[in-house]
Amino acid sequence: MKKNLRFLSALFISKAAMFTQKLFGMNASYFPGKLAITLCPDFLSQIDKPETIISVTGTNGKTTVCNMIIDALMANGYDVLNNRAGSNINAGVASALISGSTLIGKAKKKIAVFEIDERSSKLIYPYVQPTYAVCTNLFRDSIHRNAHPEFIFRIISESLPKTSHLILNADDLISARLAPENTRTYFSIAPMNSDLPESINIINDMRICPNCHSALKYHYVRYHHIGNAYCPSCGFASPKSDYIAELNFKENSLSLTHASAAEHYPLITNSVFNAYNQITAITLLREFGLSAKQIQAAFSNLSIVESRYSYEKIGNTEVITHMAKGQNPIACSCVFDYVKKEPGKKEIILMLDDVFDRVASSEIMTWIYDADFEFLNDPSICQIIISGVRCEDYKLRLLLAGVAEEKLTCTPKEIDAPDYLTLSNTDKIFILHELYAAEEALRVRNKVTEQLKARRE
Repeated sequence: MKKNLRFLSALFISKAAMFTQKLFGMNASYFPGKLAITLCPDFLSQIDKPETIISVTGTNGKTTVCNMIIDALMANGYDVLNNRAGSNINAGVASALISGSTLIGKAKKKIAVFEIDERSSKLIYPYVQPTYAVCTNLFRDSIHRNAHPEFIFRIISESLPKTSHLILNADDLISARLAPENTRTYFSIAPMNSDLPESINIINDMRICPNCHSALKYHYVRYHHIGNAYCPSCGFASPKSDYIAELNFKENSLSLTHASAAEHYPLITNSVFNAYNQITAITLLREFGLSAKQIQAAFSNLSIVESRYSYEKIGNTEVITHMAKGQNPIACSCVFDYVKKEPGKKEIILMLDDVFDRVASSEIMTWIYDADFEFLNDPSICQIIISGVRCEDYKLRLLLAGVAEEKLTCTPKEIDAPDYLTLSNTDKIFILHELYAAEEALRVRNKVTEQLKARRE
């Protein structure tokens, strides 16, 4: 597209704003792009794009998948433009493109990887058309933002360019149906011993066939609607996978079968829901053109970022921080189930409030009744310390889940939570935190480790 004077002016001013913000140590991931779009509403359509664009969207896992893809590409010598330092809405993508362009809007890099907020798809995809469009999954999410997964499904499906090659989870019957006319590649996990005949979660948003509205039958369920299903009335079924993974948690490895050949990769997680993130990234990277050996080498040095998962062992006690993503019942349920199944005697510090914005975090609390707090009603969990301004709301939900009141302690201040740990023959301490409480969770973790070290002296 021919660049007009309005675009060039917006580009120059936004670059100046970006330089000024960086000069003063400020985060320049949102404002420059917002400024550019305000000054030139069609800014995203005029600025030149890298030759290959990879987009990653979905309810859960998109940041983790994006980081894996970027790190693997960079480990193999690619210079990658990305927005992982900041915003995943249209202004954030615009800021990334501004930082990766010349003064006349020419792209300086050939490859870009962008995390895309689901609701922002309609503001981004018409102008920034991905070569490969990844969707990790679609679940029920924040009530006041995302309503129902079918609402988000429609936004993404109608916004995706017809030319985009989709990378989709065959075990997710919601996201697997996106943009049916597009070229697509599916991945899945083979049947596991832990699979169930039907969902035990409060939520399963794929109980009914999307074609004939009959009740779906499941060959197996992994969690919520993730699994393999079919309709006995019309023949609708989970799609066949191009990449099928088999997990071996004992050996921390995964085997991925594609085109009748098995490839082996180091498994960087011990949970199924995070394994899906890794398989998503590998599938994309293979379709992009990296060889199995290139990905194996890159993944041998990868790990989940500390703000989402960390592990430390002090003496005989393991301290784990794990993002549970408050306001998201599916993410919380998966983490609660994971904690329940971990061996040993456990204490939990629950931090599901957004500690950085007390106003924004006052969302309607009905989401906690969609989350499976019942998983925390387990004999192996000896104490739950609930922190944050709405700690009493979570206490009520845990009482309704059957957790004994004597196991529950409330404290409005997150940093005070470690003071209530019993540390009585405790094998594992889990700090489960909201996305925007990651830094506070690490401070809490550091206080816990200091207490454990002091007890050993």
